[in-house]
Amino acid sequence: MTQPKKTEAQVQAMRDGGKILAGILHDLRSQVRPGITGIELDRWVSSEIVTRGAEATYRTKEVGFPNSVCISVNDAIVHGVPTDEPLETGDLVGFDLVITYKGMKTDSAFSMVVGEEPSGAVKHLLRYTERSLKAGIKSIKGEGTSIGDIGAAVEKVLSEGKLGIIRDLVGHGVGLEMHMPPEVPNWGKAGKGLRLQEGDTIAIEPMATLGGERVTSGHDDGWTIATRDGSLSAHFEHTVLITKTGAEILTQL
Repeated sequence: MTQPKKTEAQVQAMRDGGKILAGILHDLRSQVRPGITGIELDRWVSSEIVTRGAEATYRTKEVGFPNSVCISVNDAIVHGVPTDEPLETGDLVGFDLVITYKGMKTDSAFSMVVGEEPSGAVKHLLRYTERSLKAGIKSIKGEGTSIGDIGAAVEKVLSEGKLGIIRDLVGHGVGLEMHMPPEVPNWGKAGKGLRLQEGDTIAIEPMATLGGERVTSGHDDGWTIATRDGSLSAHFEHTVLITKTGAEILTQL
């Protein structure tokens, strides 16, 4: 299913909103420290969204998430609900944020280690997951690129890193809605699937683990999706605009 065409004003709103989102996530990194809680970080993010003239998409009636930002700790992959439990040195934390600016949504995520530089297997996990996102974006050659081209590029890097590839969760179209067609899996075959058109906007978001691919969503909060085997996971994401000959990353400074 193809996306409806956007006006120039809508595309520009996504560019501007993407810069706001990128700025918030950039500044969020410096807020993360041992002892701070997810609730405190969510409060900071909520304030920054308002200060910078945007809206917290997760808090809207359409989504119904209880907070402004998803904070997923260690074995939590995505949709983690912020809590009052202090973060500890060495925790692996993913932050996923969607904002609305002038009616248009942008979506981005990153993972980091709290209070120290990543090392060993965790460093490997972060490096390859972020590298797979870059590979997925690089695979976009403009109009006519297939969803399979992106998935194959992401899968190749994650497989080289011998990481578990989360297959129950996928990237997606974004813009007029937070989640809209097409789905963008983190695996696939080059040349297969829907072909993207100039002006399409999609969120590419590799999710990988140090263990298996199976997930569980049976958490008390009703939102958090975690690894079934308890292994650590990482998540990186950008919103990109399909151009005539390539892709423009909207959620970077």
